Amino acid sequence: MKHNAKSIRAFIGAKDFEESRSFYRDLGFQESIISKDMSYFKVVETLGFYLQEAYVKDWVDNTMLFLEVDNVER
Repeated sequence: MKHNAKSIRAFIGAKDFEESRSFYRDLGFQESIISKDMSYFKVVETLGFYLQEAYVKDWVDNTMLFLEVDNVER
């Protein structure tokens, strides 16, 4: 089946939602607040993820996010 996918976005849980929000903003992600317990973070229009104030240890401990950049020093 052929389709024209535009993006794929992960949902990431946070043990400390405010600290996690600050962490991703400090890394240069742009935050869009969805609700009091969920934000969307993006680096470009189609690359991003949802951060939610939800902590399930087994889920969060097994979640990974990979971001490849052209210059890590920058």
